[in-house]
Amino acid sequence: MPAPERALERWFEDFHPGDVTEFGDHEMTEAEIVAFAGRYDPQIFHTDPEAAKATMYGGLIASGWHTAAVMMRLLVENFIPPNASLGSPGVDELRWLRPVRPGDRLRVRVTVQEAVGSRSRPDRGIVRSFTEVLNQHGEAVMTTRGMLLYRRRPKG
Repeated sequence: MPAPERALERWFEDFHPGDVTEFGDHEMTEAEIVAFAGRYDPQIFHTDPEAAKATMYGGLIASGWHTAAVMMRLLVENFIPPNASLGSPGVDELRWLRPVRPGDRLRVRVTVQEAVGSRSRPDRGIVRSFTEVLNQHGEAVMTTRGMLLYRRRPKG
């Protein structure tokens, strides 16, 4: 992947329920799939293209964790504003819906579901979102429901 291009400056107040943002284009290569899996998820259908043909997948597929890592990179490059991000308290749901294969091109679609200001810390708020990782056919290969903490726009 190329060096990150950071998202435009945005603050908590700039996220509204119903907002949809789509971005990214990452090709999953065989070499990348095998390298990631060899290090982090060394199951045969992720690491050995020949042996993977005999599995229920009929060929090499990317680790779901690899897909999640690509999603995160695309989020950082295109969606999460570096000026306001305070990280995430977690993900409520993660689903792998379809195998990702060599040559698949991935992009991300984020739908803001809720934006709620903190009562105890008025300088921030939490944004809940539904995130889809889509392949080149527009099919969802992975979805998450999660949340991110953002700073509010400074006064003055």
